[in-house]
Amino acid sequence: MDAFYASVEQRDNPELRGKPVAVGGSAERGVVAAASYEARKFGVKSALASSIAARRCPELIFVKPNFEKYRKVSHQIRDIFYEYTDKVEPLSLDEAYLDVTSNHKGLPSATLIAKEIRERIWEETNLRASAGISINKFLAKVASDINKPNGQKTIPPDEVDDFLATLPIERFFGVGVKTAEKFHKLGVYNGKDLKSVELPLLISRFGKTGRHYYRIARGIQDSEVRVDRPMKSLGVEETFSTDLNSVESMMSAIWKLGERIEYRLGKAKVKGRTITVKIKSFDFKTQTRSHTLAEPTSDIDVIMETAQQLLNDPVPDYAVRLLGVTLSNFEEPKEEMQLTLRF
Repeated sequence: MDAFYASVEQRDNPELRGKPVAVGGSAERGVVAAASYEARKFGVKSALASSIAARRCPELIFVKPNFEKYRKVSHQIRDIFYEYTDKVEPLSLDEAYLDVTSNHKGLPSATLIAKEIRERIWEETNLRASAGISINKFLAKVASDINKPNGQKTIPPDEVDDFLATLPIERFFGVGVKTAEKFHKLGVYNGKDLKSVELPLLISRFGKTGRHYYRIARGIQDSEVRVDRPMKSLGVEETFSTDLNSVESMMSAIWKLGERIEYRLGKAKVKGRTITVKIKSFDFKTQTRSHTLAEPTSDIDVIMETAQQLLNDPVPDYAVRLLGVTLSNFEEPKEEMQLTLRF
């Protein structure tokens, strides 16, 4: 989806249309969760500190996020996907992989399917979407960003090598700023350069990920679209409007997070062993503290007592702007026994 959260807000509030909008945070503090394309022209983007965003775009309008609304729209869009294929792997509320090799409508072209789905999304939600079409998930993901917003890009099999050869290394999905700098030191600036680097050198510089880079430079990726993508963690966090300076305020805040975790645990029905507390200071430095229990649990009292102990050992001696609690290391689901009934 194109600027999903911001687009939903602009759709539902005509006064925001055509204006720079940031979902999340405020002019003084917080973090931008999503930015409209009008805001992106000023360098405002997700994960940017709100105070910096406000300086870059003085006319920026901050909107409080409504994740329940975004989830409803996301489910509405996924219902459209399932009309075409059962092989849908959601990545987030605004993004998913679809395998349309075999599709419910018997359409012969993945490009036409993507075009039709995007038109359906517009007709039913009044929101714009972009798509990437290719032979594997990596290439489809890269292609989906090429003609944003409201566009699509197809990379057919016979064009994969040429496409990758000229693709800047920064555009390779999964290559961030620091990784790109490492590649530049190796003289790698695009896919052609990456393809010329021997596998042993890539592994020595990037570890196991080096093998991944070696393969994607050749357009090779075997990861299938996973219909049942397992949840790896469950957590919540909050950026506070005023920095927390006392033990009492921090403990109170961490217990309020517990109310949200309890709600999510009830829906997810999972048990985990590892509890992690995330602490971000007033100067944006982040620290995490974790503890692994002997047995998996979904007991909110156990989870929050552990979180409280982690926060308390030692209590931060600095002002805190964000706290988060995450449950992970989930219990493996038990296999159901298949019974045979004799007649």
